[in-house]
Amino acid sequence: QVELVETGGGLAQPGGSLRLTCTASGRTFNSNAIYWFRQAPGKEREFVAAVTSTFAATGVTYLDASVRGRFVISRDNAKNEVYLQMNSLKPEDTAVYYCYAAPTKLYTGTLPSSGGTWGQGTQVTVSS
Repeated sequence: QVELVETGGGLAQPGGSLRLTCTASGRTFNSNAIYWFRQAPGKEREFVAAVTSTFAATGVTYLDASVRGRFVISRDNAKNEVYLQMNSLKPEDTAVYYCYAAPTKLYTGTLPSSGGTWGQGTQVTVSS
């Protein structure tokens, strides 16, 4: 069973940057598509970004329209890590960010499929 830990959250000013890291332990997650979701207070969890398994399609990435052009998702299979580089941050990016290892190699949409593994989340706060 893979375990996921998110790090890199914190406080950033509007226009600033943060890089989140999702680190896997227990086993490699090279064969899993990896997603980032976020949940703001009082709102439902929402899709942010995803990267396919490099076994499936050389790590194709997907980004929600709200973060496209500002966020970048990438993975380093040698380190068993997935990253979310967040630039030009806005107050509306404030949320708890979760890493999710899907039980599939490919991206299957913006709703998390059942049977995967969640991390515990990391808080991102964007405020002046």
